[in-house]
Amino acid sequence: MKRLLLILLPLLLASCEGGAPKLNTGDKAPAFSAVKPDGTIVTFPGDYAGKPVVIRFWADWCRYCEGEMKLIENVYQRQKNHGLQVLAINAGQDRETVVAFMRKIGVSYPALLDEKSEIARRYGVVGLPTTYFVGADGVVKSKVVGEADEATFERHAQELSR
Repeated sequence: MKRLLLILLPLLLASCEGGAPKLNTGDKAPAFSAVKPDGTIVTFPGDYAGKPVVIRFWADWCRYCEGEMKLIENVYQRQKNHGLQVLAINAGQDRETVVAFMRKIGVSYPALLDEKSEIARRYGVVGLPTTYFVGADGVVKSKVVGEADEATFERHAQELSR
């Protein structure tokens, strides 16, 4: 089943590319509502107005997501006192899968469910992992598509505070 998802999700996301916005640096980050695994509803930008936010799209089958999400946790722990928020949006998987994965990797920032990949499409995500660094003004300051190291995440997060 995971192998099938590994093949299908990127194809589904890519097939939507024609209608998906090309979200780039300088663009306003699209608003969304999502649910945490505990049922709490989160709205962006409403719940995060005036705060820098890292929006991370991931799935448990993504070979780079686990390690990078742990690296993001390190950055989050160093930067959260400066107001940094992290939202880990799971693209296309169910609640049980998300809960099991987040428990396994032990990060403290919240996971959000995007079971139909609607938010991912709105953001123009065509591959996982994809990370957007959104300033307190709601504007995308930078993005990372694919694998990155901790220093890259740290640099982008620090730039949000400027």
